[in-house]
Amino acid sequence: MKKLYRKYNFKIVFLLTFVAFFIGFKLQDSDYFFKINKSIEIFGNVYKEIAFNYVDEVDPETLMKAGIEGMLKTLDPYTNFITSSEASDVELITSGKYGGIGITISLRDSMIIITSLMEGYSAQRQGLRIGDQIIEIDGRSLIGAKPESVRNLTRGEPGTEVRLKIKREGEPKPLEFVLIREEIKLKNITYSGYLKNGIAIIKLERFTRNAGEELRIAIKELKLKGDLKGLILDLRDNPGGLLESAVDVVSKFVPKNSPIVSTKGRKIQNEIKYNSLEEPILENIPLAVLVNNNSASASEIVAGAIQDLDRGIIVGTKTFGKGLVQNVFQLPYQSQLKITTAKYYTPSGRCIQEIEYTHQGEAATLTPDSLKKIFYTKNGRPVKELGGIEPDTVVKTRDLNPLFTELLRKAMFFKFATNYTLKYKEPPEDFSINGTLCSEFRKFLDSNKFDYESDAEKKLEELTSLTDNYPNKEDIAVDLNNLKVKLQGAKQTIFISNHKEIARMLRQEIMSRYKGELGRIEASYTDDDIVTTAFNIISNESVYKKLLGLKNLN
Repeated sequence: MKKLYRKYNFKIVFLLTFVAFFIGFKLQDSDYFFKINKSIEIFGNVYKEIAFNYVDEVDPETLMKAGIEGMLKTLDPYTNFITSSEASDVELITSGKYGGIGITISLRDSMIIITSLMEGYSAQRQGLRIGDQIIEIDGRSLIGAKPESVRNLTRGEPGTEVRLKIKREGEPKPLEFVLIREEIKLKNITYSGYLKNGIAIIKLERFTRNAGEELRIAIKELKLKGDLKGLILDLRDNPGGLLESAVDVVSKFVPKNSPIVSTKGRKIQNEIKYNSLEEPILENIPLAVLVNNNSASASEIVAGAIQDLDRGIIVGTKTFGKGLVQNVFQLPYQSQLKITTAKYYTPSGRCIQEIEYTHQGEAATLTPDSLKKIFYTKNGRPVKELGGIEPDTVVKTRDLNPLFTELLRKAMFFKFATNYTLKYKEPPEDFSINGTLCSEFRKFLDSNKFDYESDAEKKLEELTSLTDNYPNKEDIAVDLNNLKVKLQGAKQTIFISNHKEIARMLRQEIMSRYKGELGRIEASYTDDDIVTTAFNIISNESVYKKLLGLKNLN
């Protein structure tokens, strides 16, 4: 009887404990939902009172959007409210498709200028050119227009008509074009080709749904063209895209069933592990992945997986550091809410998120290096969490000096290339500083009265202003003026010392006129320090092995 009593007593205690826990959980849960309902009721009443009783009439939709955006500002910058008019941008990111005419535009000297043309689409087929200024769209003047509003005018339903009035250098009168919008498919891979000695390079610019398939086709074509001995995957300036596409890309290089990335969030359904589900098409050949500070999100998933699995080397500069996963939730009236639901983790277990966002609207914080946890790659190489992907080989980019910055700001390379193609039917053979091209560029700058202020000249101006109250300021002024003259003369040598960067930019702009975007990208790889470093590493088996901690390369 005592055993039976103890048995039932234990069951009763267990049952009471379970009931107490369940009730406590429910009470806590109920309290949370009460807070939600209470807040919704207060928010709704505040909104209604302002809409009806504020001293001036307000736009209810604008007021609501401002309230939502104010609420979301207390979270991270990737959690966004998307109106019905902005929904097409989400579709563009995921599918890479939109209705348009195939142009890229930019604001140059307060004018809307065509900066690139997509091969095979309406704008390119009907004769629009890089450098053309768009002055009207469907009779609407673009004076003072912003690029965002112009893009909305050129985009629309495929099959619809759009009329453009163009001002072109060398033409006395504006030109009129009638274009038909088409479904534009943005390519994930914008360049694929061999450098030399069997080493190829592929530029992957985004991660829409078809990224993995495009990569598979590009690799297959490279194999058909030559003996593929090594590959450089260029992810520089790639802002990311779909997580699943990043997994698909990595799967082309790593053994089947390899871990690629995992996500962990507040809810159990956000904890997912992604493994490679296919046999790789390039499992063994040397691989280098190029990254920079603008490589983010899906780019970092690829770089992190390749690094953690010791499948290849990462070359360049540290990546952006976005380790957050977003999901899009549908809302009424075709609006959407993009919410950060999880963080992602590389195969070694590290999260590479750079900034820690609080939920109280306080300032975002960075974790000091001393507090970052160390993880290890497949071969035992140490890698740190947080702060992006640190390359295996860092190649620092050269800081832009005032001369180069001003040349870019005033679009002198762009304008010169446009002017050059009006004169010559073929691109130049010599882009060196001593060649005819650079000589023409110098004359072009003089004819456009181009000038800039060097760092030394800025400091000299500061020094001049500080000597105004000196008793012998006249004598000092003479010395300072002599120094100013010397600095002006020295600026001529600065042009020569920057000849490599100037020649590269001229080559890119001019080749884009003759060979389109492919020509621009191909030209950009000439004298590219990061590409050269990656090429040299994967061409040298012993160096490549050492960086990966490998003993044998199969």
